[in-house]
Amino acid sequence: MAAKLPSDYSEGSIRVLKGLEPVKQRPGMYTRTDNPLHIIQEVLDNAADEALAGHGKRMRVTLHTDGSVSVEDDGRGIPFGLHPEEKAPVIELVYTRLHAGGKFDKGKGGAYSFSGGLHGVGVSVTNALSKRLEVTTYREGQVATITFAGGDVEEKLKVRKAGEGDRKQGTTVRAWPDPKYFETTNLPLQELAHLLRSKAVLMPGVTVMLTVEKTKDTQTWQYKGGLRDYLMQTLTADPVIPLFEGEGFAENNDTFAEGEGAAWCVAFTEDGQPVRESYVNLIPTTAGGTHDSGLRDGLFNAVKSFIELHNLLPKGVKLLPEDVFARASYVLSAKVLDPQFQGQIKERLNSRDAVRLVSSFVRPALELWLNQHVEYGKKLAELAIKAAQTRQRAGQKVEKRKGSGVAVLPGKLTDCESKDITHNEVFLVEGDSAGGSAKMGRDKECQAVLPLRGKVLNTWEVERDRLFANTEIHDIAVAIGVDPHGPNDTPDLSGIRYGKICILSDADVDGSHIQVLLLTLFFRHFPKLIEAGHVYVARPPLFRVDVPARGKKPAGKMYALDEGELTHILDKLRKEGVAEGKWTISRFKGLGEMSAEQLWETTLNPDTRRLLPVQLGKFDFEGTQGLITKLMGKGEAAARRELMELHGDAVEIDI
Repeated sequence: MAAKLPSDYSEGSIRVLKGLEPVKQRPGMYTRTDNPLHIIQEVLDNAADEALAGHGKRMRVTLHTDGSVSVEDDGRGIPFGLHPEEKAPVIELVYTRLHAGGKFDKGKGGAYSFSGGLHGVGVSVTNALSKRLEVTTYREGQVATITFAGGDVEEKLKVRKAGEGDRKQGTTVRAWPDPKYFETTNLPLQELAHLLRSKAVLMPGVTVMLTVEKTKDTQTWQYKGGLRDYLMQTLTADPVIPLFEGEGFAENNDTFAEGEGAAWCVAFTEDGQPVRESYVNLIPTTAGGTHDSGLRDGLFNAVKSFIELHNLLPKGVKLLPEDVFARASYVLSAKVLDPQFQGQIKERLNSRDAVRLVSSFVRPALELWLNQHVEYGKKLAELAIKAAQTRQRAGQKVEKRKGSGVAVLPGKLTDCESKDITHNEVFLVEGDSAGGSAKMGRDKECQAVLPLRGKVLNTWEVERDRLFANTEIHDIAVAIGVDPHGPNDTPDLSGIRYGKICILSDADVDGSHIQVLLLTLFFRHFPKLIEAGHVYVARPPLFRVDVPARGKKPAGKMYALDEGELTHILDKLRKEGVAEGKWTISRFKGLGEMSAEQLWETTLNPDTRRLLPVQLGKFDFEGTQGLITKLMGKGEAAARRELMELHGDAVEIDI
């Protein structure tokens, strides 16, 4: 017969883990292993469940100098008599069996109608992962003590009669977490304090204490105002709408068990970090769950109903739950008879009925409140609609078009040859015909030309994310090499391709309008280019004067920017003895009428052109912003009319 190989798989290969062995083998399946907070929380939850059931008014947590933690309550105390079926002390079963506890019996008359403990693995996991655990219970005039080591009974149950110094009822559990199961045995004090404080909030009138022996510090929490006080103390910004709070619990209900329901407090703020905390039977559900979804659903449907009733939704805007929830802070405390949690650490509630449970109480309460406080209802609707519009715009965000990972220069850009940024210039030219003259007349070495078709979009009220939907603006941004930004941003200007960005438009009213539209674009979406002195306005002439030969001077051409300069040129010619009417005056209808040579001579040649740098001048940024809003804002017709009435006589009309 062949010898049995060590790798043989047979009946004897199967190992059955007994008692608390599964927890010790795979602690991560039952608790958090970064620190022992959760195993202490299991003890704390038991104490809270006693208070929740109306049998306790005090809870105390002590962090001892030897690294142990004790939790003390004045509840009913853990029964220590023999279990009728298991024939072992109940207190021993609670700490040594994974599925033993008083929280499975949910019927009427059960020890706990509502509790956080469901899985029955709670304090047995605390025991399994502790080097030592001592339990003392005060009950029915007796005091019982039992001690465990590594999850096993070390000192058997001892029962004595209560003396004068003993409490009448309650439980004290002291645990020494085993370092081999945790990354650190140090409890996160801030997290623990937050947990204890929240227990006090959720159980008004119950005193919760935390003592640190090393520093001799004791913190005490007791709240009479409940959720409202807690939320107000925790918010980082003031609510813009009075707090919406309420509670609802089932009575004689066909769908939900007696007493199931929720208490809530909700605040809406315009800024600040939202505060969102939810609990089920006093257990903090840090990952939310179906009760949160119920609150969200109730809020959304109530606000949506109000908006529809008052016809407040703008055309094209679709409201989603996240829009109502975007600026909401809340504390939610749900009571669920048979809570189903995700995972052993109960960070998320999975009970499907909890959505309908919470929503069924929140929605009617908020609908009633909104219709009693219509002005606040409209303010809340405004917040939700604003969030929806922001979300929709973000969904329509247009990215810079790229090819092979690099932004592709627009095809209509005629670039210059030089790579010297300080020397290079780009002319944003109105119209293709003018662009043609500019391309032919420019200095190819350092002057680039980007022709623009028609009038550029008014970008004063265009969100930055939507800018690239416009081809002209996309091409300008790519040609310049700088992305759109705001006045308080620090954009990367290292990619800039030209030291001078020159706006070149006709000298008439239409040309001035294009100038204003481009200056609006730069001021609103490229302010740092103006601040750094990169933006200029080219000044092409409006008139050409053909002058006959005079004395030694041959016949020639003179250019005037406007009527004032034209008058000055004619006066000068008269003084030089040129007879009236011997000269010829031509008015340029646009840049396209100029030849390449004329455009170079008047507008492109650095030696003879007039180039105005764009600066903020005497106004600060806010002052300029206010003025441009009046001129370019969509809802500013009245302000523009007032401006025209005040300063209309100062305007030169070009007909």
